[in-house]
Amino acid sequence: MTMALHPISIQIKNTKGDANMNTISIRLPDDLLREVDSRAAELRIPRAEYLRRAVVSMNRETRSRQQRIRLMKASALVREESMAVNREFEEIEHDPET
Repeated sequence: MTMALHPISIQIKNTKGDANMNTISIRLPDDLLREVDSRAAELRIPRAEYLRRAVVSMNRETRSRQQRIRLMKASALVREESMAVNREFEEIEHDPET
């Protein structure tokens, strides 16, 4: 069973936020294209607008995930440094010469 791919073109706003639009071409399997068309129809928006919104949503999710990863790494570094300082204080507290 072969899966037919349907090429479609959508307009994507450029990052400057002005009215300039760029065209991209993608190939989608039949079932995915049917779902895109169905969802767009439910929302009463054109297919291209549905796909634009999907791209915006994915970009937002990706940025959020990357930020979360950066924060987790920074938090781990701070935690390590804090534990090292705690160990130093503990050594000082138990040092009979202080």
